[in-house]
Amino acid sequence: MSDAFVLGAVAYDAKVVTIWDGFLRWFAESHFAFDYVLFTNYERLVEAQFAGQVDVAWNSPLAWVESLRLGERVGRSARAVAMRDTDQDLTSVVVVRAESSVKSLADLRGARVAVGAADSPQATILPLLHLAEHGLAPREDFTVVLHDVLVGKHGDHVGGERDAVRALLAGEVDAACILDANALGFVRDGTVREGALRHVAETAPYDHCNFTALDGVDEAALARFTELLLGMRYDDPAVRPLMDLEGLKQWRPGRTEGYAPLARACERFNTVSAWLDGAAARYAAKRR
Repeated sequence: MSDAFVLGAVAYDAKVVTIWDGFLRWFAESHFAFDYVLFTNYERLVEAQFAGQVDVAWNSPLAWVESLRLGERVGRSARAVAMRDTDQDLTSVVVVRAESSVKSLADLRGARVAVGAADSPQATILPLLHLAEHGLAPREDFTVVLHDVLVGKHGDHVGGERDAVRALLAGEVDAACILDANALGFVRDGTVREGALRHVAETAPYDHCNFTALDGVDEAALARFTELLLGMRYDDPAVRPLMDLEGLKQWRPGRTEGYAPLARACERFNTVSAWLDGAAARYAAKRR
């Protein structure tokens, strides 16, 4: 399949193989030559795409920002071609124990706030931005307690968030930052007893993953990939189990306005600066 249209994704969970093996078969039945390559972390995926090793990348929101910034640095352009319905208009929440004396963000001054992995947009970067923009500087006005589970996978798993909540329930911290949807999920899976936690803040809406393409991609192949993707139907028994595993009911055209808060956070916290300098240098070296 040397002429296949190749997707790059990150193996954040064993189910990723099941998902993309299934989609590979579905694309083949639609007479579209498709293959995929898995990476251990998003930074490798981003650099591999710039090196021409994959045609489209299934990127986390932070990997999207990394792609955009690297493109600006080396004179290339990135665009979001598609995303899940569940990637749009997410929020994160700051939660405390139900009996906590914390009633507002102002009460977190001097507190211990648990977050997920350092590179998790939903459990760390965006909630910390929300706190900073409401007058509480991370590591100055309150203590940030990281739960660095699977760094490099940008919080696509829930390990760091679950550990943050467990620390909160154990009284080791005063608040925790998690994806709003995970607050409900942790009740369903028994991590949290219903009514044990209380929300004290919620971020502005933001978007999550997208399929990222760079300039120079085979436009005809990309158009066919996107057409097939957007044409998937949840009532199709061949793809419904795969869509359930991937957490969506409909693929939608990509949009980028929902990444503005994360881009702002990355600038404020210099989140990708060190990696960006190295990646740009490596890209330039390979082009010589």
